[in-house]
Amino acid sequence: QVQMVESGGGLVQAGGSLRLSCEGSGNIFVINTMGWYRQAPGKQRELVAVITSGGNTHYADSVKGRFAISRDNNKNTVNLQMNSLKPEDTAVYYCNILTGGLNYWGQGTQVTVSS
Repeated sequence: QVQMVESGGGLVQAGGSLRLSCEGSGNIFVINTMGWYRQAPGKQRELVAVITSGGNTHYADSVKGRFAISRDNNKNTVNLQMNSLKPEDTAVYYCNILTGGLNYWGQGTQVTVSS
């Protein structure tokens, strides 16, 4: 079993910044992929950014150049630095880890960007 616990999020004005953090615990394999997804009201959950244990990253086109994902393999943590936030970034953000062929999710944290 794996647990993912998120922190960060909140309310920010457009153009501002926020940092999300997530720590994983439990049966986590060394080879894994961690990432962030988001779900806005009335929309499907979508990928924001992922990072492999080897450091390879992938971003959604909508956040390229504004968001940066990073991780600490020793601590099983993943962070998302979000800059130049836009109202359309408003959503519940979920931390995710793919390990041992299984997906595990955090409880979600709300990010609200006011115009």
